[in-house]
Amino acid sequence: MRIITGTLKGRRLEALPGDRVRPTSDKVKEAIFSMVEGYYQNGVAVDLFCGTGNLGLEALSRGAERVYFADRAKESLDLTRRNIEHCGVKEQCVCLQGEWQRTLARIPRGVDLFLLDPPYKAGILEDCIREIDAKELLTEDGLVVAEHGADVKLPESIGGLEAVKTRTYGKIAVTIYARAEEQDGAAEADGGENETE
Repeated sequence: MRIITGTLKGRRLEALPGDRVRPTSDKVKEAIFSMVEGYYQNGVAVDLFCGTGNLGLEALSRGAERVYFADRAKESLDLTRRNIEHCGVKEQCVCLQGEWQRTLARIPRGVDLFLLDPPYKAGILEDCIREIDAKELLTEDGLVVAEHGADVKLPESIGGLEAVKTRTYGKIAVTIYARAEEQDGAAEADGGENETE
C-alpha cells in the first residue's frame, strides 16, 4: 500500500495483518481522486472510516490543507497515526476516535471532501450521508465519496445531496454525492453516465 502521487508519492503505508481492515486498492483510489480533482485542493478532507489512513493521506499528498481521520477502532487509529508520522504531516492532521455519529459531531463545517469507506456489510452509508447533509458540514461545492459493494445501489438522492457519478470496478463501486444545486454542472462535466470497468 502506497501513496500514488503528489508530495508524498511512493511513501509506503503500514497495514494491519489479516483481513479485518480492507484498504482501498490503488486502482480504485486513483479512480476516486481523478473524479474529485480540483474540489479539495487547499481545503479540508475527512477520512471518516480511516482504517489505515490510506485515503486521507492520498488527499494530503494531492493538495488538501487539512485532513480529519476518524475510526471507532483504537487499533486502526493508532496505525493511522503511525502512517501520518511516517509521512511527516502530523501538523495537517486531526485524529478522532469513536463511532461515526460521535466523530461527525466533532468536525467543524466547511469540509470540501468526505471519503467514506465503511465495512461493506455495515449498511450505514445512507445514514452517514444523511447526517453529513443534516449537519451542513459540506461546503457549497463539496463532495461525498462513498465506496461500497457493487451489489449495493445507493439512492439517487439522500437529504439535499444528489448522486452525480457512479463507477464500478469489479466487486467495488464508488458513488459521489454533491449538493442538489451542484448536480447539473458535475454531471455535465462527467457526461452524466455511469461506467463499469
